[in-house]
Amino acid sequence: MNNEELKHNLTSADHWLRLLFMALFVILLEVAGVVMLATIVMQFLFSIISGSPNDNLRHLGNQIASYIYQVLQFLIYNSEEKPFPFAEWPQP
Repeated sequence: MNNEELKHNLTSADHWLRLLFMALFVILLEVAGVVMLATIVMQFLFSIISGSPNDNLRHLGNQIASYIYQVLQFLIYNSEEKPFPFAEWPQP
């Protein structure tokens, strides 16, 4: 890589815009992690009380897991498609 290529890459607005989106998705990933943890705890408590897991919580957990996967794929450059809220909420 020569100096011109490096200069072009450093001044490219696309790279800096992606950095802003990546920062946003890191924050959303943290929020999704907290929601997933709450879903796990609620599912455990529900299964203790009722004797079986809750289907709605299982479905929610599956959607959150799919969302986390999409965010991670974007963050590690395996996908250029921005996850929710710039795309539809994932349906597993």
